[in-house]
Amino acid sequence: MLEQTTQVETSFKELGVSASILNVLKSIKIEVPTPIQIKSIPAAISGQDLIGVAQTGTGKTFAFGIPMIERLAVVKGNGLVLLPTRELALQVDENLRQLGGRLGLRTAALIGGQAIGGQLLALKRNPHILICTPGRLIDHLQRGSVRLDRVKVLVLDEADMMFDMGFAPQIKEIIKRVPKERQTMLFSATMPAPILRLAAEHMTLPIHIEVAPPGTTVEMVDQEVYVMKKEDKYARLIEILKDHQGSVLVFTRTKYGAKHLAHNLKQSRYTAAEIHSNLSFNQRKESLAGFKSGKYRILIATDIAARGIDVSGIELVVNFDLPDDSDDYVHRIGRTARAGKTGKAISFAIPSQWKEIRDIERLINKKLNLVKFAELEQAGTRPTFRRYGNTMSFGRSAMRRPGGMGRRRR
Repeated sequence: MLEQTTQVETSFKELGVSASILNVLKSIKIEVPTPIQIKSIPAAISGQDLIGVAQTGTGKTFAFGIPMIERLAVVKGNGLVLLPTRELALQVDENLRQLGGRLGLRTAALIGGQAIGGQLLALKRNPHILICTPGRLIDHLQRGSVRLDRVKVLVLDEADMMFDMGFAPQIKEIIKRVPKERQTMLFSATMPAPILRLAAEHMTLPIHIEVAPPGTTVEMVDQEVYVMKKEDKYARLIEILKDHQGSVLVFTRTKYGAKHLAHNLKQSRYTAAEIHSNLSFNQRKESLAGFKSGKYRILIATDIAARGIDVSGIELVVNFDLPDDSDDYVHRIGRTARAGKTGKAISFAIPSQWKEIRDIERLINKKLNLVKFAELEQAGTRPTFRRYGNTMSFGRSAMRRPGGMGRRRR
């Protein structure tokens, strides 16, 4: 008779989390830690510096938030969390208040796009943790409304995105103002060379934690690429929306594209909102809140929102346009299949984008299922395919044909 074995789940208590926080986690129905939390929390509670490589949506906020609250209760200092976008900062602020609010924790979110007066008022309440975008924190430092000499725990979240957005000078200036005797935690979905240099210069023997290799896509996402003519994209999107009844996140390459697509979907009687940098912060906040609440079934976003959308239960992500950077593909589709759920990601490509598809496949180390529609053959466009098991990928022969897929429009 075979003996049945069951996998024993790690508990937050086994990670060294205090009884007071355990009670909070129980009240908000969070009982099983995620892999990044399992690996990060014990080391962080002990005060060690750490570098965490993990996808968005894997529980990173509590991976640093729980240890930060535990540490601040002991060392009696302040915490500082730096993030690249306003949306991410507000989400982290909300999560930390959910975690520590009933324990008396006070936070202040210092972000651009909001009136400075409300932030000055929050600072007068002597917050334990500051959650900031780099530019607005620099503004407060120059005003003299913030001092960082009591920071005991520093967190840089989505560090690669902060560097991509040009925040390196501000980050270096902020680190100069923070005491050298501190704990530093750095979290990122990818780990490019500039961030490794930052870690080498400003961290003390950090523990390197990686729960998924850079570029790894969410396991529970079913990924497909639809190859079609550019002018067929909208009709194909409408068909997909009819086949899927849940919430849908659509990514476009440009702000104009997001605005145009949102307008067309509204004309087609879909509840849709847009989120991109041409909108005011309050407009972006309303779009995201409406998407979360179900007021809008569809949210059209540019890559500025790829890591800033923390919404549970997104059924489908559609890449209406392929991203300029293949890394952004990972962040985009990471908006679905969160918290152990399954999800679907469909990307639209035109025949000349074979290189972009291959770049994505190399990054995620996976062949994507490609679907070619009959309209291409009717138009006289015949891309060459190679089969890999049950999937298809573009062959190289098309690159050699004059005017074929290898020629990119400038």
